[in-house]
Amino acid sequence: MTATTLHAPARDVGRDGGLAGAGMLLKIWLRRDRVMMPAWIYGLTALVSSTVYSLKHEYDTPSALASFARGINDNPSTRALYGPVLNDGSVAGLSAWRVGATGAAFTAVMCVLLVVRHTRAEEEAGRLELVGAAAVGRRAPLTAALLTAVTAAGTLGAVAALVMILFGLPAAGSVAFGLSWFGAGLVFSGVAALTAQIAETSRLANGLAFAVLGVSYLLRGVADASSAHWVSWLSPIGWAQRVRPCADEQWAVLLLPLAAFVLLVAAAYLLTERRDLGAGILAPSLGPAHAPPSLRGPFSLWWRLQRGTLLGWAGGFLVYGLAIGGVADGVDDLVNGSDAVLDDIRKMGGQQDIADAFLATAMGLMALFTAAYAVQSLLRLRAEESAGRLEPVLATAVGRTRWAVAALANTVAGTVVMLTATGLAVGLVHGARSDDLAGQLPRQLGAALAQLPSVWVVAAAAMLLFGALPRAASAGWGVLAVFLLLGQVGPLLGLPQAIMDLSPFTHTPKLPGGDADPLPLLALTAVAAGLAAAGLAAFRRRDVT
Repeated sequence: MTATTLHAPARDVGRDGGLAGAGMLLKIWLRRDRVMMPAWIYGLTALVSSTVYSLKHEYDTPSALASFARGINDNPSTRALYGPVLNDGSVAGLSAWRVGATGAAFTAVMCVLLVVRHTRAEEEAGRLELVGAAAVGRRAPLTAALLTAVTAAGTLGAVAALVMILFGLPAAGSVAFGLSWFGAGLVFSGVAALTAQIAETSRLANGLAFAVLGVSYLLRGVADASSAHWVSWLSPIGWAQRVRPCADEQWAVLLLPLAAFVLLVAAAYLLTERRDLGAGILAPSLGPAHAPPSLRGPFSLWWRLQRGTLLGWAGGFLVYGLAIGGVADGVDDLVNGSDAVLDDIRKMGGQQDIADAFLATAMGLMALFTAAYAVQSLLRLRAEESAGRLEPVLATAVGRTRWAVAALANTVAGTVVMLTATGLAVGLVHGARSDDLAGQLPRQLGAALAQLPSVWVVAAAAMLLFGALPRAASAGWGVLAVFLLLGQVGPLLGLPQAIMDLSPFTHTPKLPGGDADPLPLLALTAVAAGLAAAGLAAFRRRDVT
């Protein structure tokens, strides 16, 4: 029985036709997301509250706030990253500036993941075919997925606005801020609904939606860093800024994301009716009858699986490195008037020179993002196993250890590529701006590559979890979160050094500018090798589940 035959009568089920069963699916998926949704909402709300609190604490005079705002608006690189400050430099305006565009982007990521998870991923796993055999309409899964994402975005926007109001920020600006995030969530829920119909795999559907998000953020950055401000009208992230929360709010702009959502969802419903269940509008191309020599082994197989993800991450790191290199020379001017901010940067960077301390902090942050890539990459091991694709591979001449080592080697190579791109970008821009290209390029590249051993420890911990506790492999994200708290927030909270030493990032030399002691790097590399070996040994001895 084909998928088309199976689903043909579902369009006329019940009085509501294709929407029959949407309420039931919504309840099921809200239950499935009872951990994921609160985690996103809590994390982004914590970002808002910590930003408002730090600005109130560190800039206690109007003159300091105004000076900080002028420094931002005078620096094109900072405007490209976060946008301009849209008022005279109040705590409310600076809070909306600091997390407005980035928070809107993260809200978009949350909504894309939710929609694709409950549409294309369910089809790919074959569960929607079983659901469609019952009294469930053809449009019900997409409708329930959209309602799930809209619920998450609406709750996030409401909680973020409430937090800002509780901190004493203006109610109108706080509500506009929450609605700007909600609008971004609406738009990219619609984008994900459309890409889920176009692509045949959840990975491609997510990739297409994230590509749209990346272009949107890039357009916004180009508009804010140049005189072509009209370009931001082409970007849904730019629309969030055009609402002008905590400045002179422009409520009519909120009609743009609403209209885009309606059009995108209408197109998605139209495509839903015109394709077979399990198929996408983009038909997959047939490969050659025989694999090329470059694809005859586990190493080349893992490269084929991971190359798109790696190129996307590396491109983002390159852009971020260019921006950080552009900001570094002016960081002293940006925080002029706030000794508290200078002290915090020096604590995080571990040295007195403010430019080097800022760059060392930025390199540490990029190491955390690189570790996130490593965890994501190695979790693909578990995905291949649980989806049943590992057993056919092991039925050939490929052994378990060789298959896992190939994945680990590709992940390690990917971390090197990403941090190399960061170091080169920062060194080129910072060296050109400081008229010391020959000195800064190798200096910043070395600072970036010094982060690798701590990243490898996180990757090795993920490998150990996969090998020893495969059902708990996703706890690798928890390991990274703990290290983030200890290594990045610990110095600001004044945690005991013995506790902070549990994070590998604490032992990484504070480069550039700090003491380049190779001993901690060698020790971290040895720890990573030991954890990875233990993970490989555990995987070799356990059953494939």
